[in-house]
Amino acid sequence: MLIAIDGPAGAGKSTVARAVAAALGMHYLDSGAMYRCVALLALREPGADAGSLARRARIEADGARVLLDGEDVAAAIRAPAVSAAASRVAAEPAVRAALVAKQRAILGSGDWVCEGRDIGTVVAPGAELKIYLTADAAERARRRARELGAALRATHEELSDRDARDSARPHSPLRAAADAVVIDATELSAREVTDRVVALARERA
Repeated sequence: MLIAIDGPAGAGKSTVARAVAAALGMHYLDSGAMYRCVALLALREPGADAGSLARRARIEADGARVLLDGEDVAAAIRAPAVSAAASRVAAEPAVRAALVAKQRAILGSGDWVCEGRDIGTVVAPGAELKIYLTADAAERARRRARELGAALRATHEELSDRDARDSARPHSPLRAAADAVVIDATELSAREVTDRVVALARERA
């Protein structure tokens, strides 16, 4: 079974996806971490072609760890500069093509919960369960600022900019799949969202 969880930054996708995978005994794939890895490489190698970096990168992003060419970069890819760069490189068709291919190869066998921005629409349109997880922009900013220990106003501006870039890009824009279950988590706890997704998954198993 494949569960695809998409949605904007700060909606709680990673927290929910990990919890759902644990509850159902499934594997977890963080596709966003893969784009962050390419962004980190691009920052480390200024001027390099991002598509080439994405094709050659060896990435493991199973939730428990994030390895880039054997290096543990779980902390490094959460830096603000990498977050900003990730949204930019994700808009490049060559990068998306390379990482979508890697993601499809990973998801080709076994039971997975995969979260990102285009899993249900592009990477795995045949997923048995598609969730579009969203929340009010102010609430998403509050959660992300608390998570990162960052200033709320700056975080809100960063998320707004990222939402605009992700939704407006011509390739794989952020949007809910036509058959996705939309969950607004503004007033829901992560546990409540997790329980709802788990119940939906069990209905479709």
